[in-house]
Amino acid sequence: MSIVILAVGWVFAAIAWLGFIYTVLAGVAVKWFFARPASPPTTCPPVTILKPLHGDEPGLAGCLEGFCTQDYPAPVQIIFGVRDASDPAAAIVRQLIAAHPELDIDLVVSDRTYGSNLKISNLINMERLVRHPIMVLADSDISVAPDYLRGLTAALAPPDVGFVTCAYVGVPRGSSWSRLAAMAMNYHLLPSVAFGLWIGWAKPCFGPTIALRKSVFDEIGGFIRFADHLADDYEIGRAIRDLGYGFAVPPMMIGHGCPERTGLQVASHELRWARTLRLIEPLSYAGSIILHPLPFALASVVLLRGTPMSWATLVLVCGARMFVMWRIDRLAGGTRGVWWLWPARDLLSGAIHLFAFLGKTVTWRGRTFRIDKAGRLIPHPPGAPVVGLTSPSPGHPIETPAPTFLGIAR
Repeated sequence: MSIVILAVGWVFAAIAWLGFIYTVLAGVAVKWFFARPASPPTTCPPVTILKPLHGDEPGLAGCLEGFCTQDYPAPVQIIFGVRDASDPAAAIVRQLIAAHPELDIDLVVSDRTYGSNLKISNLINMERLVRHPIMVLADSDISVAPDYLRGLTAALAPPDVGFVTCAYVGVPRGSSWSRLAAMAMNYHLLPSVAFGLWIGWAKPCFGPTIALRKSVFDEIGGFIRFADHLADDYEIGRAIRDLGYGFAVPPMMIGHGCPERTGLQVASHELRWARTLRLIEPLSYAGSIILHPLPFALASVVLLRGTPMSWATLVLVCGARMFVMWRIDRLAGGTRGVWWLWPARDLLSGAIHLFAFLGKTVTWRGRTFRIDKAGRLIPHPPGAPVVGLTSPSPGHPIETPAPTFLGIAR
């Protein structure tokens, strides 16, 4: 056995051991996360919910219905936004309006574009209708409990809290690939968030839910500031923290739909976000290699030719992962993944982590972008139009043909 191979084997074993220690601590942190007391409800201020939509995603009608049946005693305005009147999501919203005439629901239809991020353009078109002092930004594919708004507003009540965000669990939409995607959220993202909050290092702001005061929203300059950013949720959180505000992540869970039907969809989605994180926080991303110890444990067995220590490392890494899965299934309620798929899930996560170092382009909604060091989306190849019309200057609207605006209020 050459000295170089032996040295690499020991390095891989050391990384696997660090990953084992982290995984065990993350399992402990998960219990801490769920055991924290929720903020007691005080007052229930009026709330505006903004939900940008795009297409008829699996389970969309049920997800939107959950926002129409909130147990909340104060006025609630729900603003839905689409870019095209023929979008199937618009038809679902009209059905909700008809089914809930007692609710204050607005539907905004506008194809006006302000930058590379079409979700943010959608939100910019919607923000003019906001009528209440609390804003909740909620992705289209999340499912929530009836006390969702109560939990958010209670956590946002302290004046030093600038925003509230929620951890989430993946909800598969049928296929084995969607189950694999959900397992990444449940057994990798959730414990890493719990661990980061436990030790005080994490400062998350998750796109599925962001609650903030309208006054704070105005302080950060509105959505236009984030029109060219892929990680708009991360940038919104950072902008609020830069003003000196704190944040809260209450011990409540929401469901995040995982509609992936193919391995390519899973890999493309996860690679996009991994590459974004690498470019925004390169040192933190490089250090997060210990979140994926299984590939290193397997490699150490091969390189060290099956020494007892290398086999022991592999056994401990596998045991730690199963411990985390058991803990999350118990605390988050129900089985959150397929147990026999976890080795494939861990190996795929490790591969995604490494592939994120190769290249600076991502594919999003059928378009290819390069991400600069500030996390902005740059059309790729250079000079390519953002929406197939004209290339905009950052932060300035594209005047698309016949922009439309439709407000349906109840």
